[in-house]
Amino acid sequence: MFHKEGAKIILITLLLVVGIIFLTDAFVSINWLRTALYLFALVILILVLQFFRNPTRVADNSDNHILAPVDGKVVVIEEVFEPEYFKDKRLMVSIFMSPINVHVTRYCVNGIVKYSKYHPGKYLVAWHPKASEENERTTVVINNRIYGEILYRQIAGALARRIVNYAQEGMRVVQGKDAGFIKFGSRVDIYLPLGTEINVKLGDKAIGNKTIISKKA
Repeated sequence: MFHKEGAKIILITLLLVVGIIFLTDAFVSINWLRTALYLFALVILILVLQFFRNPTRVADNSDNHILAPVDGKVVVIEEVFEPEYFKDKRLMVSIFMSPINVHVTRYCVNGIVKYSKYHPGKYLVAWHPKASEENERTTVVINNRIYGEILYRQIAGALARRIVNYAQEGMRVVQGKDAGFIKFGSRVDIYLPLGTEINVKLGDKAIGNKTIISKKA
C-alpha cells in the first residue's frame, strides 16, 4: 500500500520510467548501455515506491500509552524549554527519519487537537540543534485524557521540501490514524510532561504505531 501523498510523484515517476524505456529501445543500440539505462529506470521507480510505502499497522489503541508517531531512530531524550506553546520545560523525545524509513506521521495519542500551526523556515539537516526552531515545521498539540497536553512537531530536513499536516484545531483524533507526511528526510519531536516515564532509549529503532514511547499503569 502507498500513501496518498505520493500519488502524483509515483505517477510522474512511472511516466518517466516508461519514457526512458521507449527512448532506450528506439535510440540506444549498445547492449551494455541499454541494460544500464533499464536498471537506472528500475532503481528510480523502486526508490520512489519504497519512500511512499504505507504499511498497514493496527495500533493497540489506549489512552494509557503513547505510541511512536513515525519510524526512525531515537536521537534525543532530554529536558528542553519549549518556547512556542507551553513556554516551559518539557521532556522531549526526538525520532530521526532517514530517506529509507516510512515517512507517514501517525497520531501518537487519542484526544482533541488544541493547537495546530505551520511554520515556514529553513532546511537545515534534521539533526541540527536549531532545526526544531528554524526549519520548516508544524506544531500540533493533542489533549489526552491520561497524559494531558502532548505536543509533537514535524520538522523538515535538508532534503524535505513539503510537510503535510492533517490535524486541525478542535478535531478529535484517534491514536494510530494518519496525521500527515513529511517528504524526503526529516524528524519528529514529541514533548511530554516532566517526569513522564520513557520506555525507549537513545539509539533505539522506533516503529510507528508499534513502539511504546511511554506507558502508564
